[in-house]
Amino acid sequence: MKKNYQPEKELLFLALGGSGEIGMNVNLYGCNGKWLMVDLGMTFSGGEYPGVDLVFADIDFIEERRRDLLGIVLTHAHEDHIGAVPYFAGELGVPLYATPFTADLVARKLEEAGLLGKVELNVIDDDHGSFDVGPFNVTYLPLAHSIAEGNALLIDTPHGRVFHTGDWKLDEDPIIGEPTTEEELRAIGEEGVLALVCDSTNVFNPEPSGSEGAVHKGLMEEIASHSGKRVLVTTFASNVARLQTLGEVARETGRKLCVAGRSLDRIIAVAQDNGYLEDFPEPVDFDTAMRLPRGEVMIIATGGQGEPRAALARIADDNHPLELVSGDVVLFSSRQIPGNEIAIGKMQNQLAARGIEMVTDRQSLIHVSGHPGRPELEALYEWLQPEILVPVHGEMRHMREQARLGKASGIRANIVQKNGDIVRLAPGEPGKIAEIGSGRLVLDGDLITPADGEAVNTRRRLAHEGLVVVVLARGEQPLIEAIGLPLDEDLPEFLEETREDILSAIRKLKGRDASDPAAVHEATRLAARRAARRWSGKNPQVRVLMPGLAGEDAGEGSR
Repeated sequence: MKKNYQPEKELLFLALGGSGEIGMNVNLYGCNGKWLMVDLGMTFSGGEYPGVDLVFADIDFIEERRRDLLGIVLTHAHEDHIGAVPYFAGELGVPLYATPFTADLVARKLEEAGLLGKVELNVIDDDHGSFDVGPFNVTYLPLAHSIAEGNALLIDTPHGRVFHTGDWKLDEDPIIGEPTTEEELRAIGEEGVLALVCDSTNVFNPEPSGSEGAVHKGLMEEIASHSGKRVLVTTFASNVARLQTLGEVARETGRKLCVAGRSLDRIIAVAQDNGYLEDFPEPVDFDTAMRLPRGEVMIIATGGQGEPRAALARIADDNHPLELVSGDVVLFSSRQIPGNEIAIGKMQNQLAARGIEMVTDRQSLIHVSGHPGRPELEALYEWLQPEILVPVHGEMRHMREQARLGKASGIRANIVQKNGDIVRLAPGEPGKIAEIGSGRLVLDGDLITPADGEAVNTRRRLAHEGLVVVVLARGEQPLIEAIGLPLDEDLPEFLEETREDILSAIRKLKGRDASDPAAVHEATRLAARRAARRWSGKNPQVRVLMPGLAGEDAGEGSR
């Protein structure tokens, strides 16, 4: 594909993140020479990249075309949809659009990054608020989700209308907000929808996701059954409806509320600033919570996904001002995110070892998902009657399954794409027309670097294979250090034998090679690596340092 590719008189869709994976959502719509971005999210490395916490989509494609990028529209405030904004919005230099709750959280991120006032942030106040930007008319359509102000987008273009769902579910009793009704969605469908770009997360769930209102009853019954015990509830901090429910349940069961976790504090403050959680109980501090009778306090804590620095992990490790003891109860009012099983299991085992009872959503109705099951997807298909279905927000298996479901429901064209695929939606037959390079970036310390860069790859190899350092100084015996090799008591013998191998390899060099620092360096590296493999079965990185030898002071070999 040409590097200067631009949309002509056509409507294009391009995912840079979030297609073929859950998280890191970055979507582009191209129309008549211009681009519009929907969401700019991130994900967490989960240990895949040693020493790295945050992972971003590589947005080089649109950075090269920033003059034709008109804006970034944010559907809602989950990190996989807004988390990359403070890292890239300044460089992209285009306006942001968001509803009030999302805009407030984004503004705080921009302020922390020193970008508040430097990046234009437009707040779309009105319910079903619309705005024009270039060839795009965008309308926010509230839908239920596990956060305040989850929204779909109706994107009207000269080539047809796109219904971009964002993250969503159907919920007749959402607790927070008033979702767009079935009647309103049917009316949109009757006016014509060219393409439905749709969340695929729960496509394998044969049941509806369930109502937030039902969780109120489940939590009420569960907490009431633990009279006299200290109860801790962990949930996603961003789930304002769940926080509203927990506040009501605490009041109804006669318990004082204690909140543990900075992200919870931030969400509660933003929610209250935007008209939510207005009757939320005033939380007590940690000391007060610990002095109260056990059956008169309920703790809401972060950390249900096993995050090591979150409140619940520290409580499980007995390293937090809030304490749980045998007989106390932890309710996991959240879904276990794939990839977090080991961390969650470790934490739950720590709690179990101390005699702390645990209840999950598999045992009691204390959580419902924020994403649609198959019946909800089928209902949306019927109401909107789209000509084209483009599954997003899922791994490949999720997206292909949704395409099959869409086909079975009578949708004419079902396009399975992945990050980097440019799809033409109109005019003509819809389908993939080009492919660009797509990749990942990581926040490594204070720098954003390629995820497959030398620093991360070297760190990964060191973690798997270890490191041997050899120092060759003129007139001295080689100094050797082995790091991360499983030698233990055999280490002294290994070091001695490796030293002899290195000296033997150097003595075997003939002619010019004997005085060539590069040849000496390579002979040393190979001898050290062979010795390490012979002794340990590992192929470590070998670093050879040669201070003062013909200006050659360092070199590094590969496995």
